Formats: sequence, structure tokens, C-alpha cells
Amino acid sequence: MNRASPRLTLLTASGACSLIVLDTNIVAVTLPSIARDLGANFADIEWVVSAYMLAFAALLLPAGSIADRFGRKKTLIWGLSIFILASLGCGAAPTALLLDVARAVKGVGAALLLTSALASIGHTFHDEVERAKAWAFWGACMGVAMTAAPTLGGVITEYLGWRWIFYLNLPVGLGLMALVLRAIPESRDTQSARLDPWGSLAFSASLLCLMWGLIEANRIGWDNPLTSARLIGGAVLLGVFVIVERVQQRPMVDLQLFRHPRFIGALLGMFTYAGCAQVMMTLLPFYLQNGLGFCAIASGLGMLPFALTLLICPRIGARLAGRFAPATMMATGLTLVGCGNLLSAWAVTAGGYLPFALAIAVTGAGAGLLNGDTQKNIMACVPRDRAGMASGMSTTMRFSAIMLAIGVYGALLSSHSEQLLRASIDPQWQAQVAGIASRVVAGDMPAAMGVLPEPARVQVQPLARQAFVGGFSAVLWVAGLLGLLGALVVGTLMRKPIPSVQHPSSRLTQN
Repeated sequence: MNRASPRLTLLTASGACSLIVLDTNIVAVTLPSIARDLGANFADIEWVVSAYMLAFAALLLPAGSIADRFGRKKTLIWGLSIFILASLGCGAAPTALLLDVARAVKGVGAALLLTSALASIGHTFHDEVERAKAWAFWGACMGVAMTAAPTLGGVITEYLGWRWIFYLNLPVGLGLMALVLRAIPESRDTQSARLDPWGSLAFSASLLCLMWGLIEANRIGWDNPLTSARLIGGAVLLGVFVIVERVQQRPMVDLQLFRHPRFIGALLGMFTYAGCAQVMMTLLPFYLQNGLGFCAIASGLGMLPFALTLLICPRIGARLAGRFAPATMMATGLTLVGCGNLLSAWAVTAGGYLPFALAIAVTGAGAGLLNGDTQKNIMACVPRDRAGMASGMSTTMRFSAIMLAIGVYGALLSSHSEQLLRASIDPQWQAQVAGIASRVVAGDMPAAMGVLPEPARVQVQPLARQAFVGGFSAVLWVAGLLGLLGALVVGTLMRKPIPSVQHPSSRLTQN
């Protein structure tokens, strides 16, 4: 049997990861179209993103162990199969609920796909120089996929319809599967593979309860006992997860690492980057369509200033990293993200696309500086023999932050938009305010106005749009301030030295 070409292995694994990145970011510009077609409100639309992110984030850590134990090639094929079938389910979904279910299944496939593809790259390239080149190529593929996603999503939605962003995964996925069968060698590491079902269950349930509470709060009310029960349940289950990990001999997450400020700072840097910058790939198209009235394709093109600086700035960051300490680089990136979001909040209030484009370019620049540094700084704080755990923690932190940010920002956007509309609308339409606001935020203005008689629509529609803009501005203010706070905290914590020993038998890697 001929040995697979390392270059073809790298190309195939990078293609699989690019498919996930593309799928994760391509959905954002289609959400208003999905809302209009399926008659969905904002909570339903949040679940389209969050159901996928929830399953993805919750399963990343155990998926790595599954790939090590049962074989990376086999896991990659299973992940692709689930991903393709779930994509067909998403495209055919007749209701928002079934779309959300299919998206959750798709997240399962994405988690298996990503972890096994990354492990295959790590297994194939051993030489430090070759490995560095391989990860640079992988990073370039991710950057291109992330940059192309909004525009590609807009073009597909505009000319073929939103369902085709899911249907097109079938030929792409089948092509990748043929490459996997040919180019990915089977490998496993049963010694380090250890499944942790109770830890995985507690972590997954914690994320589910938190997201359930945040998203449904605007539907049933923040003062509803169910909202409190879900949020408290999420916090309690997170505590259970900590307890489960403490009693494990070789835990899925080594809690002793949290004794070190440098490690906490690196993790907080990843969390803030994902929750204040990367999440904007999902949220900003809402403003372009709902606030500025862009169509799907114009919305995708309107994201290019953000995407291009996100693609360009990692190269600048790589050159600066040799001159400045990691703490300085992280603080600088988060400061740019915070300032970009604050400028975006001002631009949203001022109106017009040009100031908004310049502002989101600043946010993208900060995200570009952080994109590589966040992962590298986490890995630098962890023993070599737990590199797989550190990679899993890093990726889990990234997607958990995006998912929770969507829940928090979505709750703020929905509640603040409703509050502003209630304050400005005629008293006789107060009973319809909640329904109108939810539809407007989701991007379905016709359905929002459908509950009102014709004469009232002329008066209410500009008020509803203005309320949405005010709510979106509030979200950007919060994201901007959190970014600046993160820059201060992360910059301070990461100036602490990396401790020389984390485990009795393990020395730390110092990058």
C-alpha cells in the first residue's frame, strides 16, 4: 500500500476544516431570509446559530479522544457523513424547529470533523520546520474561507435561495470524502485517549441550560421562574463539571493550570477575542440588512472591510511578535477590537455605510492580530504531553464564547429594541410591540408590519427600524467596553512569568 503524500494529506485536512469555517460564517447573511421564509422570530433565528455552536463546542473535547481511540481517518469519515446528511436536513427543513435540530446534528459532525482533521495534520508532520509550514498553510486556508464566507453566502442566497448554502455541502463533502479515503492515513493513540462521559455530559448540559435561559428569556420574560432556573442550572452544572474533573486521574481539563495567571490570561484572551470580535461575523450582517436595508449579496460584500483586515493582519502580527511581548500583542489586539466596536456603535447611530465600513475594518484588524496569538499563547502554558488537551480547551473556549456572546448580545438587542419601540410607538399598539420587535430584529419587517392595519404601518415602520438601530448600537457599546476591559485584564495577567513546572513529570513549553 502506497504511503499517502503529506502534501495531499495537508490539503485534504485543511479543506475539511475550511468547510467548517465556511459553513459557520456563511449562515450569518442568510438569517433574515430564513426568518422571512419560515416565519421565524428572533429567538428561532438565534437557535439556528446557537444549536450548531452548542453541539460543536460541547463535543470538541470528547471528539478529540474519540479520534485518538478509534482512529482519526475513521472519525473524519464519520464526521463528514454526519455533516453532509445534516446539511441536507437543514436545506429541506420546513420549519425553524426542524432546521434547529438539523443544525445541532451538523454541529456533532463538525466537532468530529475538525478534531480528527487537526490530529491528522499533527500526526503527519513531525519536523518543526515542516510542521510550521503546514500550520501556516492551514491558517491561510482558514483565513480565505472566513473572508469568502459572507460574500459567497450573499451570492447563493440572492440567486439560488438560502437552502442552497446547505445543499452545496453535498458535492463538496463527497469530494472531500473521496480525498480522505485516498490521502489520510489511519492513525490512533490509544494510550492518551481517555473518554470522560460524565465530564462531557456536565459541560454540555451546562452550556445548554445557559443558552436556553438567555435565548428564551425574551420570549417568556426575564422575571419568569423558568429563566432563573435555567441560568442557575447552567451555573450549577458548570460546578459539577469542575468537581468531576477534579476527581479524574487524567482529566479532560487539567484544573491545576488555572492556578497560573499567565494561563488564565491566555484563556481570557481567547474568550474576549471570540466574544467581542469573531462573533461579529454573525451579528454585523443583521445591521447591514435590517438597519441599512442591504440585500443579502450587498450584505456579504459589505462585510469585506472586516474580512480583509482579518485576513491581512495575522502577517503583520507575525512580524511584530518578534519585537513585542505576548502580553503587549494580546492587549493591542483587544484594544483595537474594543475601539472598533465603539466606533461601530457611533457609526450605527450616525448612519451611512462608509463610517461603518471604516469602523469594522478596525475591529477586523484587531481580530487579525489575535487570531494566531490566542492559540499560541494557550499552548505555551501547557506541558507538551497535554498539548491535545490544550488544543481542545482553546477551541472549546473559542466556540463557547461565540455561542454565549450570541445569547447575551441577542438578549440585549431584542430587549433594548423592544424597550425603545415601546417608548416611541402609539399607546394603542403597545400590545403588539413584543411581536413586532422580535420580527424586526430577525429581519422580517413585512411580517412585523403584518399585525398592524395599513395606515399604522407607515408610522410604525420607521420607528421599528430606529428601535433596531438603537438596540444594535447598545450591543456594540457593550462589546466595545468588554474588549477594552479584556485588554486591561489580559495584558496584566499575561505579564506574569510562565511557571517552570505544571506537572511533576512535565516541563512547560516556552514559546
